[in-house]
Formats: sequence, C-alpha cells, structure tokens
Amino acid sequence: MFKKIPVANRGEIALRIQRACRELGVKAVMVYSEADREAKYVKLAEEAVCIGPAPSPLSYLNMPAIISAAEVTDAEAIHPGYGFLSENADFAERVEKSGFQFIGPTPESIRMMGDKVSAKQAMIKAGVPCVPGSEGELPDNPAEVRRIAKSVGYPVIIKAAGGGGGRGMRVVHTEAALINAVQMTKAEAQAAFGNPAVYMEKFLQNPRHVEIQILADKYKNAVYLHERDCSMQRRHQKVIEEAPAPGIPRKLIEKIGDRCAAACKRIGYRGAGTFEFLYENGEFYFIEMNTRVQVEHPVTELITGIDIVRTQIRGRPARSCPSSRATSSCAAMPSSAG
Repeated sequence: MFKKIPVANRGEIALRIQRACRELGVKAVMVYSEADREAKYVKLAEEAVCIGPAPSPLSYLNMPAIISAAEVTDAEAIHPGYGFLSENADFAERVEKSGFQFIGPTPESIRMMGDKVSAKQAMIKAGVPCVPGSEGELPDNPAEVRRIAKSVGYPVIIKAAGGGGGRGMRVVHTEAALINAVQMTKAEAQAAFGNPAVYMEKFLQNPRHVEIQILADKYKNAVYLHERDCSMQRRHQKVIEEAPAPGIPRKLIEKIGDRCAAACKRIGYRGAGTFEFLYENGEFYFIEMNTRVQVEHPVTELITGIDIVRTQIRGRPARSCPSSRATSSCAAMPSSAG
C-alpha cells in the first residue's frame, strides 16, 4: 500500500480520492492552483502544494509542477482523477519515468485506446464486437472512400480518430454528400484534437448507449462490474446514468462483460476503465474505451458495493463480480466529462 499520493485534480473528484485515501490510511497530498486556495478539498488536506496560477495550463495541466509536488512531498504515486491529464499518455509516461506509480493504465494502453482507430482494431482482435465500418483511417483517395461507404451501407458516420465528448462526428446519408463531409470532419478534427485522421462506421438509427465498467490489475486479472445505461443524452452528452440497464437480458450483459474482461487481459490493461457500446436489436457494438475513472462511477458503486477509487489505489480488482439484481436505478449528475 502506498503511504502518500498527490491528487492531480480539483473539485469533486479531488474530494472523492481524498476520502478514499483516508479510508485506506494513505496520506493524500492535494495540489491546487492559486484560485483554489480556499477550496474545501484544500482546507481538508493533511498536506497541500500550490502548483501555479489559475489558468489550468499553468497549474492542473502543468506536468513538471505536478511531478515536482510529488518529489518535494516524498510521495510514491500520483492519482490523476478524471479530466485534465487523466488520459494523457505523455503524462503517465513522465510520472513513471520520474520514479512514481501512475494510478491508471500504462502509457501504451492510454495511447492505444485513446485513438479510436487503434482501439477498434485492438478490440476486433480481442473478439469484442464493433460497428461495421472502415478497417482503419480513411484514405485520401475519394474513389476508395466511396467504395468503403458503399460496402458499409448508407447512412454512415464519419468520426475523428482522436475525438470525444460528442465532437468530430458527421452523419452522411448519400454518396453525393460523402467527400465533402469527410473533408469537413478532417478539418474539425485537426482544429479540435490536433489529429486529422477520420474513420467510417455504419450509422445506427436508434441505438441505446450502454457502458461496461471494468477493473484490472497489473497481473492480467480483470473483472467487469456490470453495466450502466446512459442513453438519455443531450447533444451527445450524458444526462442520466441508470443501472441495471432496463430491458437487456442478463445473459447478453454477462457475455459482453466477459469479452471486455478478456480484452483487458489480452492488451495488458490495468486500473479502472469503461467500455462504451451502442446496443441495437440485441447486439452490442464497441465505440470507445475511457481509460480512467468516470464521473458516473458512483452508480456502479451503488449497485455492486465495490469502491472503485479505493480499488484503484489498492491495485487489485474484486475477486468476483457481485450481482446487481437486488438494486434499483439511480441517476448521475449531468456532466460532459463522463
């Protein structure tokens, strides 16, 4: 067990990690910007370090400052929470090269799953069902793009490989609109994510959005902690999280959960993560994986009794997957960070 962990975040998730550390007897070092000096999580801290002024690039996104805070406090690991640097492979790499444990996946896993093209390719190899579409990044040849769209079948959706949060997506219903849509999505992807790569998928007309929570350790043990239904959305942003997902047979949930756990073992994934799927006509289709704890993790904690943040810190998943049948649905706070 670690003795001291800096929390590289702020607000609600900083408090959440702080509480988990106290319950485990671990000292949480709270880093903060000058604007957050009077914040509750700083006031409650046993130890706190100011890492810079209010703008996040100068504080919560300042990798050297956060690593320096770990060094001066004699810490052993860094917990990134969600948002900010939590899915930044370069940060994870710098943390571990500096001699600290990154409480999250390896840099290699973050890079693989952070790019939706490589993530999809990895999941296909692992036997996780994916939405029919291009095998990788769309080529520059318009004729080849048209051929791929024809083989997939209209309508199709063009997605940014480095996208997220509902951005970098465009639905195309006809061949006449295809090439212009691809070019526009590439330009948006470059501007928003610094990566112009796009890929194509079949556009599902009326799917539900279901996610599977997983926990894995560095010894290739992995479990899934059931599902959360996040179909209630506004502008591709989740509004309500519900568990168990109503109307989906448990056998299907168990089947896809087992495949997610097996995929984690195959790619050497460690820590908490969430597989996101579209569900339509009795079939699950992988769309992406979030390589961090999510805003809505308390929903899963309520139906399983497993403390996900404490398990992250301890580094070991539960021995088995408890039942979710005896619990009722609950809603998460609206957030774009989940």
